[in-house]
Amino acid sequence: MFLLAGTSDARTLAVRLNNQYNVLATVVTESAAQSLIDVGVQTHIGRLTAEEMAERIIVRGDEMVVDASHPFAEEASKNAQRAAQIAGVPYCRYERISENYENKNIKIVENYEQAALEALKRKGNIMLLTGSKTLQIFTKYLLDVEGITLTARMLPRIDNMEKCNELGIPQKNIIAMQGPFSAELNTALYKQYDTTLMITKESGKVGSVDEKITTAIALGIEVILIARPKITYENMFHTFDEIEQFIGGILQ
Repeated sequence: MFLLAGTSDARTLAVRLNNQYNVLATVVTESAAQSLIDVGVQTHIGRLTAEEMAERIIVRGDEMVVDASHPFAEEASKNAQRAAQIAGVPYCRYERISENYENKNIKIVENYEQAALEALKRKGNIMLLTGSKTLQIFTKYLLDVEGITLTARMLPRIDNMEKCNELGIPQKNIIAMQGPFSAELNTALYKQYDTTLMITKESGKVGSVDEKITTAIALGIEVILIARPKITYENMFHTFDEIEQFIGGILQ
């Protein structure tokens, strides 16, 4: 079984499926791989094209593609669907349930650029909780702008720090920490950086989005929330039990 593991709950799913099937989980970081290796799940580190995925699926004899990549990993999901087609195996998608956010202090936008432009209008002390992949979009619009202090929070990886340096983010405005983050820690960080505006992605409750938003709102901090990409998935499920039932109905 070929599984794209892009979230913390995907790790749990990989462990459950590995009890019944021979799972190969693909991840992006070494730390994510190690957490799976420690519990006996085979891993591949690094992004793969659709053709590269299909090659591994065929060589291994995998009978199913399970896409549990991050809700914002649009390219990975499209590649997984295409790989399943090439290899001639079924595809299913596990995705966290999307939350409904209705609050006057939350502005929902469709993409990263819209988020940056909205923040540019509001200004203030901005805390960016969207990771490093799209950091350049925000520095393009928000860095070195009068009335704006941009603080970026991301995983404590060397390549992330190098990217911050290349983009010109001052060291004092970088929070390099490994989550998950409790409500108490989020509150402390918001206060430490005198945050007036927070930008995050709607990645789901397991991604600690609830804590990010609820603590920000409680402190009177405005929130810009980037909605999930609109992707049409075949065989999409929101619970592990549903995934297992789908797989079992085909493979057993």
